[in-house]
Amino acid sequence: MIDVLVVDDSAVLRKYLEHLLRREPDIRVVGQAASGEEALDFLEENTVHVVTMDIHMDGMDGFEATRRIMALRPVPIVVISSGWEPLELEKTFQAMAAGAVAILPKPDSLSGERAAELVKTVREAAATQVRSRISKPPGAAAHCSALVVPVSDRALRIVVGGASTGGPVAVRTFLSELPREFSLPILLVQHMSPGFTPGFVKWLKGSSSLPVELAAEGTRISSGRVYVAPDGRHTEVLSGGVVHLTDAPPEHGVRPSASRLFRSALESFGGAVAGILLSGMGEDGAAELRRIRESGGLTFAQDEESSVAWGMPGAAVRYGGAEHVLPPHRIAQVLARIVLEK
Repeated sequence: MIDVLVVDDSAVLRKYLEHLLRREPDIRVVGQAASGEEALDFLEENTVHVVTMDIHMDGMDGFEATRRIMALRPVPIVVISSGWEPLELEKTFQAMAAGAVAILPKPDSLSGERAAELVKTVREAAATQVRSRISKPPGAAAHCSALVVPVSDRALRIVVGGASTGGPVAVRTFLSELPREFSLPILLVQHMSPGFTPGFVKWLKGSSSLPVELAAEGTRISSGRVYVAPDGRHTEVLSGGVVHLTDAPPEHGVRPSASRLFRSALESFGGAVAGILLSGMGEDGAAELRRIRESGGLTFAQDEESSVAWGMPGAAVRYGGAEHVLPPHRIAQVLARIVLEK
């Protein structure tokens, strides 16, 4: 059984979420909390597998509650946001940085896509690994030991990456370690509930020295820029470096799909591709990463220790597609050194 604590300042929403979750035979709601303070008190006396966390609450908000839980009693936290106001979006992504594993909009009915996504995400969250965030601040370990950079004579032209559960923080860490002089275009797929991707892009801009934007139909990709796949559409890169968005069916149950992006990059740039798979459930992109490696490209997978979910990168390792297995900041450092020393 997956034991869940529901945290929301609305009694109606708490009851609604409990009713939705308890219909599942493998999920039970073992507690409710109306504030961050109540959530902390409950977790001092009880153990749960997942916490669903509201962001906007009186007193201790969801971000602060997430930060304290992850410092003291780490548990997978799914943020359930009620709106798209800039302040709430900022707090939502701050909660992700503090250790939340996923973000979702509040479901608007007891059926439909949002309700199904909540149940699916709770199950996935229960399978993730989380650690205390009371340790070193972000980036503190980036230079803790000598960096060994592999010798490479490959002429790279593009970087493509994919991430899912636990990916937002991994993507942010990766981008924050790339220097302003990094000269390749980067295209990224991050599995995320619809509506949050524009906020995700804004959040990434705050820590990246490279320009970050949503990929748009017909855009000609430029050196040293980051393009994030938009909600609900596959992102491809065509010959000549032109972005194409498509409504083709989902792959691996998702759209956008890293697999689709990786294939298109390989078709357009051959072995001049660097492919990266970061934290995430499932196998999206894993087989295609192997194809990139077999074609002479440079491939990376996030290591298990730093991953919230070692599904996508783990599959890449099993398939033999990952030439280098490293935490996100190391991936950025190795990639930057290879690119800049050409």
